[in-house]
Amino acid sequence: MVVSAVKNYIRPAVLITILLVIITGLIYPGIVTGLAQLLFPYQANGSIHMVNGKPIGSDLIGQYWTEPKYFHGRPSVTVSVSDSSRSEPYNAQNSTASNQGPTNQNLTKAVEERIAELKKENPDVKPGTPIPVDLVTASGSGLDPDITLAGAEYQVPRIAKARGISEAQVEQVIKEHTQGRFLGFLGEPHVNVLELNLALDALKQ
Repeated sequence: MVVSAVKNYIRPAVLITILLVIITGLIYPGIVTGLAQLLFPYQANGSIHMVNGKPIGSDLIGQYWTEPKYFHGRPSVTVSVSDSSRSEPYNAQNSTASNQGPTNQNLTKAVEERIAELKKENPDVKPGTPIPVDLVTASGSGLDPDITLAGAEYQVPRIAKARGISEAQVEQVIKEHTQGRFLGFLGEPHVNVLELNLALDALKQ
C-alpha cells in the first residue's frame, strides 16, 4: 500500500514540482531576461544615466538637487532606514509617504514652510505666479523623479540667472524634454528632473 501511494501520488507530485521549477524558475525568467536585454537594454538595466563611464542616476528614482543652477524635484519625505526620525531625501531603500490628509495640521504647516522656502529660493518669479503643487507636496513614494511643466517653468528665472544664460534657453531645454500623456490621454505632460539637469550641463555657455 505504501509503495502504491508513492507510485500514484508522491512521485507524480515530485515530478510536477521539479518540472514547474524548471519552467517557471529557469526557462521563463531566462527567456524574459534575454528578450529584455535584447530589445530594451536601457530599461532592463534600471534606466541608468552614464556620464564619462560612471553611473550618476536613474530616470526612475529622484535625486536631491540643491544648487541654484539645477532644477529641483518634489519634496521627499523618506527617512533613514536605521533611524526613522532622521530625514534622508530620496532614500531608495525606504520608499514611504506620510499618509497625511489635506486637513492635517502638520501637513498644512509643512506646505506653508515649503512655499516660503520656494519663494526664497526663487525671488525673481513674477508676483502672483501660482505655486505649483508638486513643488510643495511629496509624492506617494517619496522618490518621484518627475515634475510638472508648471513646476519646471517656476524655476526658470533662478536657473537662468545662476548659469548666466537666457530664460529662453532654459525654456527650450524644458520643451525638448517634455514627455506627453501616456497613450495621448492618460496623465499630464511632465519632465524628468535628471534629464533636464544633464541637458543644462550639456549647454554651451
